[in-house]
Amino acid sequence: NTTYFVLLGVPMSIGVSLGAALLLNAKASRFKALFRTALFAPVVTTLVAVAVIWRYLFHIKYGLVNFGLSHLGIAPIDWLGDPRWAMPTIMLFAVWKNFGYNMVIFLAGLQAIPQDLYEAARIDGASRWKQFLHITLPMLGPVLMVVGVITISGYFQLFAEPYVMTRGDPLQSTVSVLYFMFEE
Repeated sequence: NTTYFVLLGVPMSIGVSLGAALLLNAKASRFKALFRTALFAPVVTTLVAVAVIWRYLFHIKYGLVNFGLSHLGIAPIDWLGDPRWAMPTIMLFAVWKNFGYNMVIFLAGLQAIPQDLYEAARIDGASRWKQFLHITLPMLGPVLMVVGVITISGYFQLFAEPYVMTRGDPLQSTVSVLYFMFEE
């Protein structure tokens, strides 16, 4: 379960963080400070309190997620009680909870890239995608490495999320290595 969590959660977390940082770094982005604060807020909130709130959001009978899905004609899903959905739900929670930290690091890396490189690429006719592939990603290489190591080490420490949200159930589908060590 821990390997599954790391292999899927880390790329998702890094991708969401980088995407948010790119959006917040755009010149046309209004209210940057407000969005940065709002997106970083989950990082500084208490994990246990937020996990309890998420547990209620994903409740099969009373949760807002199933309430919204019912208006779309979709039957309620037991997000935290079904072995197929429990770990993806916890993974989504972990990505939401932690992506703001990585986003701030990516923002610092993006702001360190010289704008002259982008101007030269625009003059040469490079599209935004080419600029991203040939300027942004290579210049963010060291930042990506640091964020990757931090995220991987954090995701291997999976304990509080399954403990608070599912207690390792259903059918032990959310038991991580640390949770297993705690139980033994």
